[in-house]
Amino acid sequence: MKLRKNLFNYRAWIQGMSTFFTNPHLSNFFSGKLYTGPLKRVCVPGLNCYSCPAAGGACPIGAFQAVVGSSSFRFSYYITGILILIGVALGRVVCGFLCPFGWFQDLLHRVPVPKRSTEKLKALSYLKYPVLVVAVWLLGVCIVDDVGMSEPYFCKYICPQGILEGAIPLSITNSGIRDALGPLFMGKSAILVSVVVLSMVFYRPFCKWICPLGAFYSLFNGVSFFQYHVDDHCIQCGKCKQVCRMDVDMSKTQNHRECIRCGDCLKACPTGSISATFGSGVTPSKREGARLEKTKEIKEIL
Repeated sequence: MKLRKNLFNYRAWIQGMSTFFTNPHLSNFFSGKLYTGPLKRVCVPGLNCYSCPAAGGACPIGAFQAVVGSSSFRFSYYITGILILIGVALGRVVCGFLCPFGWFQDLLHRVPVPKRSTEKLKALSYLKYPVLVVAVWLLGVCIVDDVGMSEPYFCKYICPQGILEGAIPLSITNSGIRDALGPLFMGKSAILVSVVVLSMVFYRPFCKWICPLGAFYSLFNGVSFFQYHVDDHCIQCGKCKQVCRMDVDMSKTQNHRECIRCGDCLKACPTGSISATFGSGVTPSKREGARLEKTKEIKEIL
């Protein structure tokens, strides 16, 4: 199924709606309580802290670490299966359309300050893979206490979304939490401030360099049902690369692991050569070309 190009004009609105549906219990920001209903057992697709008062579901990274950190399990097949299902269906569309922290960085990048390209910092994009393997999984397996429990190392020591959505709102409304704040809160606050500042200058630095969820979904960009295609009308003008803030040259790599499917390249292409499809991953033009080629082969045989 070929997707209409104007869908991407509403990306910011879709991001906002996704953030709201991920965090529908807004009144909890004033009461300081957490939603603990049955839906909290279901993982949302994007990075969204379980401890956010408004959160209606569980963060997949936090849920995975909770299972890994228990004394009974060292790997969560259930949560990993959910992530694989989302990855196969959408790939990094989740990053571009459905992730609340991705939207937060997009909003920060609109602040009118001088912008800088990350083209020369591409090597940092590989950092999120050891973060995924080591901080999310391996430390929880290898470092345990006397009863076999471990800490959620990424959530506790690295993730800026946790302090943005969880620690700060809860400390405002709960004096007990506020009095208990210490060095860990200050350290994670420094991480959050760094991400905020960097996001104003660079486009999505956390997504590009740190996010383990983005690292996981990137593994499925080449096989997901949601695909980008470049047809034979491409004139290699370089417009797609110029507008891509994720440093992807769509004319050369349609399913690059860093592509978040934002649609900027589709809108910038002067010949309309770039298209997005959801389904088999084969565009109508390619399907017709394959049919003609097969017909030609049959005629040669006859």
